[in-house]
Amino acid sequence: MQRSRRGQVDPFIVMDVMEEARALEAAGRHIIHMEVGQPGTPAPLAARAAVAAALEQPLGYTVALGLPELRRGIAALYSRWYGVDLNPDRVIVTSGSSSAFLLAFSALFDAGDRVGLGEPGYPSYRQILRALSLTPVGIPTREENRLQPVPADLEGVDLKGLIVASPGNPSGTMLSREALRALMDHAAGRRISFVSDEIYHGLHYGDRAVSALEISDEAYVINSFSKYFSMTGWRLGWMVVPEDHIRTCERLAQNMFICPPHVSQVAALAALDCVDELEANRAVYAENRRLMLEALPKAGFHRIAPPDGAFYIYADVSDLTSDSLQLARDILHGAGVAVTPGLDFDPVRGRTTLRFSYARATSDIAEGLERLRQFMTGR
Repeated sequence: MQRSRRGQVDPFIVMDVMEEARALEAAGRHIIHMEVGQPGTPAPLAARAAVAAALEQPLGYTVALGLPELRRGIAALYSRWYGVDLNPDRVIVTSGSSSAFLLAFSALFDAGDRVGLGEPGYPSYRQILRALSLTPVGIPTREENRLQPVPADLEGVDLKGLIVASPGNPSGTMLSREALRALMDHAAGRRISFVSDEIYHGLHYGDRAVSALEISDEAYVINSFSKYFSMTGWRLGWMVVPEDHIRTCERLAQNMFICPPHVSQVAALAALDCVDELEANRAVYAENRRLMLEALPKAGFHRIAPPDGAFYIYADVSDLTSDSLQLARDILHGAGVAVTPGLDFDPVRGRTTLRFSYARATSDIAEGLERLRQFMTGR
């Protein structure tokens, strides 16, 4: 049968690394996972308890935009975290942030539209855009700007949209309020639709991240229960849209997804109140980050930008290799540590970068770092 051109997207390399690691584990190897951004902790205890209680009742379709009480809870989160008074009607609950990207790109852009994304950046932006017959436009970022785009990078680039992530994946770097405002003002002045990926909000190690909603209502803001709330497998996210976009997104959601998973919404509603448990998780990441910044240079990884948030270290390994895919494979097989080649995040410069995730238990991170040191110094 014929295959569409728009369906020929690149693989998500980190998922391929996960599969190769799984095959080694099935063969008896013990692998330390530093490849995927997945917390090593389960959903909060109260979330799991809420689901157990809910299983005694029918769990069926909810309204397309999500349980009203969950939407109100998410709106209250914006008041608690940012001091933003948010109309819950603007909150759209989705099947993971991936569904939010599909809805956002479908609502904002027409086939052929050019949408900018900073490089290095989350690879699925590019592939989702291509699958929707949109044109991803890579915006190379610079070290002096901490691998975040700035308005000067957009000058002369024809764009209908721009997606920005702060904290970023893979860098973990964040935009200051002034830097985010400058990008949003630039986009507004050129009628470029602005999409803010905020799925790592809550995971910061100094100043908190700034939400686009603190600056303007004229943006799509996307977030998720996967990272801070430790609920990756529950596949639940949300987005906040301008009031005049609600009905457009609702019609799309009704037809594309019917509704988000009911059981995951029950868990998410309870998770919103689990502040102490979630903050304890963040303290673990902070310790893991400290260990990474201390130990990676001892393994030969010297060019790293200390991350402001998320749970990643992005390393320039150009002094070690021009083939990050092969280096990652060597590390996996030689050290038993799974890491992600930078090609996932930057199709050009990613040949000389690696991403290390520190989302797992501290004991795993410490062992993985020692394995890396022994392997890299013995090469």
